[in-house]
Amino acid sequence: MRLATVVAGGREFVAAVQSEDRLLDLAHAARLAGMDGSAFASMQAVIDAGPAGLDAARSLLAAPPGEALMAEASVVFRAPLPRPVRMRDCLAFEAHLRNAYDQAEKRMGKRFEIPAVWYEQPIYYKCNHMAVIGHGQDTLWPSYSSFMDYELELAVIIGKGGADIPAERAMEHVFGYTIFNDMSARDAQLKETPGQLGPTKGKDFDTGNILGPYILTADEVAHPAALDMEVRVNGERWGGGNSREMHHSFARIISYLSTSETLYAGEVIGSGTVGTGCALEVGRQLSPGDVIELTIERIGTLRNRIVKPQPG
Repeated sequence: MRLATVVAGGREFVAAVQSEDRLLDLAHAARLAGMDGSAFASMQAVIDAGPAGLDAARSLLAAPPGEALMAEASVVFRAPLPRPVRMRDCLAFEAHLRNAYDQAEKRMGKRFEIPAVWYEQPIYYKCNHMAVIGHGQDTLWPSYSSFMDYELELAVIIGKGGADIPAERAMEHVFGYTIFNDMSARDAQLKETPGQLGPTKGKDFDTGNILGPYILTADEVAHPAALDMEVRVNGERWGGGNSREMHHSFARIISYLSTSETLYAGEVIGSGTVGTGCALEVGRQLSPGDVIELTIERIGTLRNRIVKPQPG
């Protein structure tokens, strides 16, 4: 099942994909069926409702009331989880790291080696969960950057909280999967890297975290996930790969993150960029007005334009 948060008729609501071009307003459908629609009040409510909420959604999709159906083209998308409880981004693809280091060497004249710790444990940082946008929304080019980049990532949404989660049980805690575009100010990031406290303004700016268009529920994806991933800029393919290339699986990542720390339902965890999944890796650069399309099979295509605000 694929779920989205959309706006139509001045109202934001959770919708499920009924067919390739039709969506079902779950809360409206529940009310028409005489059911309590509170489990569909928001995506967080759907997550919190657990398996019973998903079962109710599936029953509504099996016999959808026509009054609650709408054309996909008639809605405006938001991030499927508009305000994640927390966001973290990992660095799980070796090819991306090697490619990025090669490009950094060309720019800085300094050789970079992958540290041993990267192979030993998942590496991650915590993102700004207040700077999230969705499919079709413009992402803003920060004033201090001259080298903006996209990052093609697969992300999991935590559906059940817990601490000290064993890897063999970790996938029981996943609600679903979505696409994550981790927009990056590369010039700021390269300047900050020697400070050794992780990305700051290289990653931290308004509209910099993009999710969507849909959440594909976990029951639709075998573990470990092996989904084709592709990026196009202005219709031209710039790169891509497959999520099977992750060095650390999501099970390993979830287990590690939960060590002596509680994970909560509604958290988003990014895989990091797939190999050739950013412009830096392939020696390309974005320009204002470019349209970025990130596609992951079975989830969909996350499309956004990058806009540079005019001074004043």
